[in-house]
Formats: sequence, structure tokens, C-alpha cells
Amino acid sequence: MKLFTKTIYVALAITAAISLAACSEEKSAESIGETIDETITDTGNAIEDACEDLKEEAKAEDTDC
Repeated sequence: MKLFTKTIYVALAITAAISLAACSEEKSAESIGETIDETITDTGNAIEDACEDLKEEAKAEDTDC
């Protein structure tokens, strides 16, 4: 999958998670903050995976990002 497509999916996931967290009045601020933290961590992991995939496709010697 191309990097741009993965980036779009990640952006949509972040938007959806933040929207769902913001719409729920029953959740506490702490719970919403944890959800946002998890989303940011997942996003960072997805970006790192996409970077590593791109380097692997380019046959780079160092595939770590």
C-alpha cells in the first residue's frame, strides 16, 4: 500500500477517535485523554510501519525509521 494511502487511513482513524471521544458526555476527562493518548500512540506506530515498508520497497540498507 502506498504511503499516501496509509497516511489518509491514519488521519481518518484519528479524526474518528477524537470525534467519538468528544461526543460522549458520559466519559470523564481522564477517559477521553487516555483514548486520545492511545490514538496518538497507534498513529505513531502506523506511521513508523509505513516508513519501514517504504524503505523496504526501496531496498534501503537501514529499514528502521
